[in-house]
Amino acid sequence: MKTIIVTVFLMLMFLIGTAAAQMPGLIDREIFFGNPEYAGAQISPDGRYISFIKPYKDVMNVWVKGIAEPFTAARPMTADLKRPVRNYFWSRDGKFILYVQDNGGDENFNVYAVSPADKPAAGSDVPTARNITEAKGVRAIIQALPKSDPDVIYVGLNQRDASWHDLYKIKISTGERTLINENKDRYQGMIFDNADKLRLALRSATNGDTEFLRVNGDGTTTKIYSCSVLEECSPLRFNKDNKRIYIQSNKGDIDLIELQLLDVETGKVEKVENDPMGKVDLDAVSFSEATNEIIATSYEDDRVRTYWKNKDYEKDYNYIKKQLGDREISFNSSTADESKFIVATYSDVDPGTVWLYDRKSKGLTTLYQVREKLDRKALSPMAPIRYKSSDGLEIPAYLTLPKGVEAKDLPLVVFPHGGPWARDSWGYNSYAQFLANRGYAVLQPNFRASTGYGKKFLNAGNKQWGDLMQDDITWGVKYLIGRGTVDPKRVAIMGGSYGGYATLAGVTFTPDLYSAAVAIVAPSNLKTLLDSIPPYWEAGRTVFYTRMGDPNTPEGLAQIMRQSPLTHADMIKTPLMVVQGANDPRVNKRESDQIVIALRDRGFPVEYILAPDEGHGFARPVNNMAMLAAAEKFLARHIGGRYQESMTPAVATRLTEITVDPKTVKLEAKPIMNEKAAIDLTGKWTISVDAGGQTIEILLDLKQTGDAFTGSMSSMLGGGSVEKGKVSGANFAANVNADVNGQMLTLAMEGKLNGDTITGTLAGPGIPNLTFTGTRSK
Repeated sequence: MKTIIVTVFLMLMFLIGTAAAQMPGLIDREIFFGNPEYAGAQISPDGRYISFIKPYKDVMNVWVKGIAEPFTAARPMTADLKRPVRNYFWSRDGKFILYVQDNGGDENFNVYAVSPADKPAAGSDVPTARNITEAKGVRAIIQALPKSDPDVIYVGLNQRDASWHDLYKIKISTGERTLINENKDRYQGMIFDNADKLRLALRSATNGDTEFLRVNGDGTTTKIYSCSVLEECSPLRFNKDNKRIYIQSNKGDIDLIELQLLDVETGKVEKVENDPMGKVDLDAVSFSEATNEIIATSYEDDRVRTYWKNKDYEKDYNYIKKQLGDREISFNSSTADESKFIVATYSDVDPGTVWLYDRKSKGLTTLYQVREKLDRKALSPMAPIRYKSSDGLEIPAYLTLPKGVEAKDLPLVVFPHGGPWARDSWGYNSYAQFLANRGYAVLQPNFRASTGYGKKFLNAGNKQWGDLMQDDITWGVKYLIGRGTVDPKRVAIMGGSYGGYATLAGVTFTPDLYSAAVAIVAPSNLKTLLDSIPPYWEAGRTVFYTRMGDPNTPEGLAQIMRQSPLTHADMIKTPLMVVQGANDPRVNKRESDQIVIALRDRGFPVEYILAPDEGHGFARPVNNMAMLAAAEKFLARHIGGRYQESMTPAVATRLTEITVDPKTVKLEAKPIMNEKAAIDLTGKWTISVDAGGQTIEILLDLKQTGDAFTGSMSSMLGGGSVEKGKVSGANFAANVNADVNGQMLTLAMEGKLNGDTITGTLAGPGIPNLTFTGTRSK
């Protein structure tokens, strides 16, 4: 028997080795995911400078050079050594570079300004950057950069109310702040016209409607347009007549989002354009900053289709395309007079090249090649595919196959996108190419609820997390198995955010389908996910409840608990790796802790990577490299692809630091509870707990002081105490120390009060989430 096993093993290794010999060489993961040499090039409005992002002491920061200077003459403008600077822009007059930065991934962004004309500060390599929003625990949202006053920026700050942003006018050169609008009317954004006059406010109504409000001369507002929670409508830019505004909308019986003009005075709507092929939503509209006219519209089908409205720009596009061949071409930043542009070109097998284009001379000058060390010839084409889901709905997807091997009986990694209200696109994708280089086929499905394919396709995903949305992924795997492309015994699933949820759902609801899973910042409990919505997402709460399920209703709570992977953790039999950022404000650390504890306590092995200095996804390269090193080895162990054994000493050290022993993970009362208490739990409560078909009654005696509460509990199984109770708005959380048949357990209790009725969940070591409802004794 041993001889047979050894022979089979050797044959398998021979087959894998033969396939690998035909594939391109293993590409170092640092080349895929490490710091690029250059990124994010922009030209200053006055045309004097080229700015870009490149490493400064191994951390990505903003640099600047004169337009005629070589890159070797560039000077650093920022020197953040803790976290890369990823987003920046120029002031209208080119005097300042402005950038946003948070702290450890907490998404509390401030806006900073630095002048490229300033010399480095004493003892520093960079000029002094000033925090012009200067607020702690606040998320700044940039609203407008007026042309009429280039030393001004309009910014929304949620300092007064964490849920809503007040509008401020901030002087860039001094940081002087002037309040323009105190947001007490649920405004999501403020819209300025072409003369920099405040003309519209965008409001989220309590029922989820999006409302357009005209700002009148006396400061009052009048509603002129709205769409429902299940429709899309959003402003784009004022027409050159400054009376009408371009919007995109699918209000009413329209399925595909189209371009429209809205008259701000009358509310009259005029259709401008929809997809000429009638297949997909309007994707983007390009405008001229100089003339306020439309340059082009685009629609993202399998690939982007562009429809030019400006003949001069179309000529420029065709000229560049003739020079460079069949590549996607993107016009990025430009000078104020639009005589010079930064142009980027890319494809599915090329992360791109960035150029400086002079429209007058037709000069096309290479600035840099994106990830120049990456061998383009070793990359794999990305192909659009279609397949039918369980109910017959056609699902668009992308498939990347490893290069140099026959597309037969391949190991597969399914990589669902995040969102879920987003989509995957054709083009260069680091994860797809990395995994294909390791020998895997990579499937990226645009499951129902993905955007871009019309209102019906989007709404088909309502309340379908883990159900039909998951079928759309499952049936993609079945399709590839059915046509012989994929080996059914070597299928893995990996994703982040909603893709992480789909990963957990895959190994709970279809446990026989997958042989490995990597869940990155993954919701495990939809109830606790919805309870931890950041305050600045308050405008979208109704959207979440409508599209996912309302946890404040018994039927909604039952639905989302059924769809929560944590509820079915006992079904998991697939090797699982969980990845989390400790500061994630969207998918709280608790989501990963819960699933790790549930698996640990049933004796099922689980790997856990937790970075203390990250948020929703890893931004620091050393953390990302460590996670990827662990993930590729994990996948190779379970579904047989290639992996890179080596790593830098820094990455090896970091991997040790962020790898968590599941035995040490503890579940605390929910930490994100930062609203003022709007309820009083004081009193005696009778709650009914649904324990797998058996109903258990528990009596609670609670006392609340301020936003804290304690109490006692009793039931037929035993008594206990309620400790560390916290109230936030109408939500509450606490630890329940319960004597269950003589065994002491600490249960996490979370819920919400509506009148004299509470609903919520109880969970603990080895105990899946149990839903409860309760009433206060009269």
